[in-house]
Amino acid sequence: MKQDSLMPEPIPRPMAAKDRPAEARAAHETRGDARQSNNNVLQPAGRAGELDEHILTALHAASDKKALDIVVLDLREVASFTDYFLITSGANTRQVQAIADEVRERLKKGGTRAERVEGYQTAEWVLLDYGEFIVHVFEDKARRFYDLERLWREAAAVELPPELRGESRSVGGSLRKEQ
Repeated sequence: MKQDSLMPEPIPRPMAAKDRPAEARAAHETRGDARQSNNNVLQPAGRAGELDEHILTALHAASDKKALDIVVLDLREVASFTDYFLITSGANTRQVQAIADEVRERLKKGGTRAERVEGYQTAEWVLLDYGEFIVHVFEDKARRFYDLERLWREAAAVELPPELRGESRSVGGSLRKEQ
């Protein structure tokens, strides 16, 4: 906070790819494979098989805990603080914590520890920061409220196979699978 004012300073927005220094843009351009068409619609960034093994481990861990609506956003072209967001939901706070715990444990077994964990106690939105990617585990209502997919709509979505997308909850639909 500024000392001469009671108003907090604005939170800086992540630097867009076009505003980065030339060297940083070049580094991201050689790594990135998301392409933007002329009509300003982002094309898929790639497939899950092209993702880093750590992200795949996190995806499998979330999926094994029945995470809902798993989405991976490729931020390499639009942000400098991380490469990917893995966004998913749980039906309740207990499931949110179970998903976060499973992701942390599996990555820890592989020698990767989260640099930062936030929101675990309230479990409405648990953030696991692994540097190159960030895992967001939301309680269903909080995910709809914060709507990261809309906020980061300039990022390309990574195409995931059906077994890694998580179950999708349809409003008014049955949770039982038809045989």
